[in-house]
Amino acid sequence: MGRAFEFRKARKMKRWSAMSKAFTRIGKEIVIAVKEGGPDPDGNSRLRAVIQNAKSVNMPKDNIERAIKRASEKGQGDFKEVLFEGYAPHGIAILVETATDNNTRTVANVRSYFNKCNGNLGTSGSVEFMFDHTCNFRINGEGLDPEELELELIDFGAEEVFVDEDGIMIYGPFESFGSLQKELEGRDIEILSSGFDRIPQVTKDLNEEQKADVEKLLEKIEEDDDVQNVYHTMEE
Repeated sequence: MGRAFEFRKARKMKRWSAMSKAFTRIGKEIVIAVKEGGPDPDGNSRLRAVIQNAKSVNMPKDNIERAIKRASEKGQGDFKEVLFEGYAPHGIAILVETATDNNTRTVANVRSYFNKCNGNLGTSGSVEFMFDHTCNFRINGEGLDPEELELELIDFGAEEVFVDEDGIMIYGPFESFGSLQKELEGRDIEILSSGFDRIPQVTKDLNEEQKADVEKLLEKIEEDDDVQNVYHTMEE
């Protein structure tokens, strides 16, 4: 198996946000998608993807519809996607994806987490190059041969296709999201969820005490309401 498989396995083993946190994240993604391409999922591929993800975490249909309606209202503010880069203790690189309606607040908060946990908030581009920006799709694998599917999807950007307990996973470069989504939908393959990951090119193994230092910073960052995703180079 490739790096995407190992990355996903490690991420699944790590605890992730409570349901309320997941709903908050998706609510922001709905606003961003609607502002970008309108409230009609049929004509807005990003919104279709977000709705699939909402269903995958059992977000009620009424909640999804209300979020789309609110996002369409003139009074609804915009969320700006901002990427933060820095280092945790022991040389661990960290990328923090945020969606914020108050960048000044978010910058101050993220900087304070790094400072309090003996890390350093870096400048744009300081660690992003250490991660591969990828897209992914989780599909219903019933009746599909993963190896055959991988060969068929290579021309559309697929780089890694594998089976896990949740279905078939497809990984490709960030730029291939649209072409892969279009091809899967054109084949009437059920997309259960989709998204983007930043997979570290190289990871660093730490002892338990050092890991605890890094985990302390990661937990503070992940608890922030403006934070959507956190990636790092620590071996898990």
